[in-house]
Amino acid sequence: MEERTVQGQVALVTGGNKGIGRAVAELLAAEGVTVVVGARDSRRGEEAAAAIRRGVGEARAVVLDVTDPGSVRAAARWIEERFGRLDVLVNNAGISGSGQAAPQDALDRVPSAVDVERVRAVFDTNVFGVITVTNAMLPLLRRSKAARIVNLSSHAASLTMTATVGGPLSELPSMAYSPSKTALNALTLQYANELREENILVNAAAPGYVDTDINGHSGFLTPAQGAAVVVRLATLGDDGPTGGFFSEDGPLPW
Repeated sequence: MEERTVQGQVALVTGGNKGIGRAVAELLAAEGVTVVVGARDSRRGEEAAAAIRRGVGEARAVVLDVTDPGSVRAAARWIEERFGRLDVLVNNAGISGSGQAAPQDALDRVPSAVDVERVRAVFDTNVFGVITVTNAMLPLLRRSKAARIVNLSSHAASLTMTATVGGPLSELPSMAYSPSKTALNALTLQYANELREENILVNAAAPGYVDTDINGHSGFLTPAQGAAVVVRLATLGDDGPTGGFFSEDGPLPW
């Protein structure tokens, strides 16, 4: 695939103040992208942006709660006023619905014992939040010459892998997080199909088992390692794929 110059581009990373999102923001900033760190907490967002500016590149923070349409609209106005466009959207913000993997949560993930309200909350962030943010940012993305959208998915989203009896995912009950990421993959395809002719490439990224808050820091990959595939998809050339599901090792089965 051809190289793409990203110097001077503008990227929004939701949930960009920590974990994989923070690593994505740092890596993009290091390549010359001006990164907008979207965070629910203004203080944490400003601290993350300031640290990026001190370290690797240009960053600003904006308050953004993906479950609050008013907050999302305000963030879109803020980006428009300051930059006039958006070149990259990374839909990173997400929740597991399982807290810090507390023992009592294991039962809640079993289908027959699941807390339906917990499932609703996870879908509200991981699915509906992505729709809310993407639709609010699309007018700005359409002003870019070659916009890119990357949705943070998971290996656990793969129906093929989950259906493999005896495989690691078939032994991992997940009635909220995994189905929400499967739905996110479906959304990725829908947006990719709509935006294909506009040179807006839309892909889903599976970062792997990364050491973050969402899994109680039990992952074995660093945030930077998990962010690598996200950054690669965010900086694709015009001949890059769209409507795909990728890990750092390549395409994943749906």
